Amino acid sequence: MSIPLVELLGYFAACLTTISFLPQALLIWKRRSAEGVSLGMYSVFVSGIGCWLIYGFFISSWPLVASNTVTFLLSGMILVMKLRFG
Repeated sequence: MSIPLVELLGYFAACLTTISFLPQALLIWKRRSAEGVSLGMYSVFVSGIGCWLIYGFFISSWPLVASNTVTFLLSGMILVMKLRFG
């Protein structure tokens, strides 16, 4: 069974947008400072990603579920580090 091209595009797009959070998370962890990170933005963003994740489950969209799971974890880590390191 082959994966439709449009679904592959969804996975590729999800990978790119999801890994974009990794450099920020690593930088905050390395510096132990999240001074330039907006608490309000990440609070709203993590909430929104949580909603997208739930939506993805409801419509059985696995690219949406996979990407939003990783994005939720990475952006959630950034939010936690913002709260911890300031």
